[in-house]
Amino acid sequence: MGLYLRPTTLEGALALLAERPRTVLAGGTDHFPARVASTPDEDILDISALPGLRAIVRHGSYWVVPCLATWSDLIAAPLPAAFDGLKAAARQVGGVQVQNLGTVVGNICNASPAADGIPCLLTLDAEVVLASRASRRTIPLADFVLGPRRTARRPEELVLALQIPAPPETARASFLKLGARRYLVISIVMVAAYAEIAADGRIARARIAVGACSPVARRLFALEADLIGRRPDPALVEARHLLPLAPIDDVRGTAAYRRAAALELVRRAVAALGAEEALAAA
Repeated sequence: MGLYLRPTTLEGALALLAERPRTVLAGGTDHFPARVASTPDEDILDISALPGLRAIVRHGSYWVVPCLATWSDLIAAPLPAAFDGLKAAARQVGGVQVQNLGTVVGNICNASPAADGIPCLLTLDAEVVLASRASRRTIPLADFVLGPRRTARRPEELVLALQIPAPPETARASFLKLGARRYLVISIVMVAAYAEIAADGRIARARIAVGACSPVARRLFALEADLIGRRPDPALVEARHLLPLAPIDDVRGTAAYRRAAALELVRRAVAALGAEEALAAA
């Protein structure tokens, strides 16, 4: 049986991580179902008692999502419209019990190819803030998630927060998820879309990401470039835009099905970016 440690200060937590590698636990909603039986001797570092690391707030030009902020905290937070896609993803993470306990940062640290939060956070240009006793550093989320269950976090580091550049008021976002049922299901395909809309209704900046179709969620850079200067139109999305994806066959679907489904969901996500404009014109 390994040690169970629950520090009450950040300094204490970083000191324990400096001693030797430990499994960092916040909500535990991914860890306990999947890993406890296979790793009974691991040392657990439970950070849930650390103070001041839960409130989602804006600091200067960034929104900060601390390491103890839960999905329910995110849903309730007064965030701008650009976070609507991330909030939609949050509402589909497990059931309400999981949303009340599971953390947004824990979702990225778990680094599942089907992690619901990662595509949305990629489209929001999120950065990961890490700390150790010796230093702090910030890296893009795209450089943090390296592969299934692999991240760039060093053994002595703790992920303190996600920081997200404050988006302009013209930014819109959407999120779509395909599963065997609506809730309590691992994604077959998910798509996040973000766009900054100019005064004439055309897209000034776009970010599109697809999850569960590659070892890590992927941005569709060619599609993003083709959307610039155009109105949100699903007809602009072509099969060639999905070439960066690498779907696999598994129990939830074939690679061919995933690719076809991803194309349809990307088109719907792009269409959703223009829904507000269409409603205003009606």
